[in-house]
Amino acid sequence: MTTLPHSILDGEGRLPQARARHRRERTPAGGGSGATPPTPTERPARVEPKATRAQRSRADAATLSELLSEEIDFMDHPDFHKSGAERRIYTDAADVPRPTVTWYRPMMDDIGITSPRRHEGVVLTGAQERVIFMQFNYARYRMNRIQKGLRGRAPSPEDARELLRWNRIATGYREQIAETNLALVLAMAKRVRLGEGEYADLIGEGNMALMRSVDKFDCGRGFKFSTYACRSILKAFSRHGIKIAKHKQRFPVEFDPALEQGDGVASIRAASERQDAAEVREIVESNRAALSDVEREVVMHRFAFQGLDQGRAPTLAQIGLLIGLTKERVRQIQNQALAKIRMTLEGSSSGKGSRGDRHSPSVGMN
Repeated sequence: MTTLPHSILDGEGRLPQARARHRRERTPAGGGSGATPPTPTERPARVEPKATRAQRSRADAATLSELLSEEIDFMDHPDFHKSGAERRIYTDAADVPRPTVTWYRPMMDDIGITSPRRHEGVVLTGAQERVIFMQFNYARYRMNRIQKGLRGRAPSPEDARELLRWNRIATGYREQIAETNLALVLAMAKRVRLGEGEYADLIGEGNMALMRSVDKFDCGRGFKFSTYACRSILKAFSRHGIKIAKHKQRFPVEFDPALEQGDGVASIRAASERQDAAEVREIVESNRAALSDVEREVVMHRFAFQGLDQGRAPTLAQIGLLIGLTKERVRQIQNQALAKIRMTLEGSSSGKGSRGDRHSPSVGMN
């Protein structure tokens, strides 16, 4: 008899036959009167928090909507349509060992093609592969039957429960098959020469090809799954290599914006701005631009040449209140003063001949 994967042995995912078998195994031989450990059906039901139930209901609703959005595919087999198929496929079938995949994650963390840690691998025989693929596809077959029976109408609560139950069973067997054959992806990856930075992408492509192979493999043809999966994985690697080659043709040099931005440009710009500001201050304080008293006072107040450390520079309206003019008149006086300062600054720069082209001082206006 086969034990269903741990990921589906909960709630409605447990088959009735599995419950009966569990009760038989927990009963002492000879039917003695000794104390018998309570079976799961005899234990008090654990009260599930309301928030957990609501979260599970939303997840089930999303899963149900996804299952009903498109036709559920499966690899058909004549045994599915015979009487007692469920009992023969699940209850009477031989056990299929579940693999250990603890060795797989540490190697992926290293991102490199290295020899995996020593582990007890599970290599299924042809008969065992047939058992687990029959169980996987029969669950998908039952899901397909429920889906076709709905004929476009909304599922009843019973139909929804059955569809979700068989989906959990199929998902569990799908994961078990993939975990058993994870080493195929790594073995095929060693045949492909790529840079270490591309190895993780290569493994991802191989894993996706492996999952597609699980869905499309027909165990009734008599071939081993590894034969079919290896060809699919190598084809996926080939497509990935072609995609990388096209990308390198379009972008022969990798572009890194962080490396393109040097500190020198910002430093030179900041130093130039400080030098310009110092020269503008000197022009205003020495009145080399021949500013009038009002123009000089407006500029001194506007750009905080007076009381630079006492706070933020006043606005045009505030300066107008200080000197008894309107905001618009203060703006006009400011523009006249800046034009004189700009001409003096440009004349000074061209006279020296060493400062090159000068930009006018950057001024913020309200």
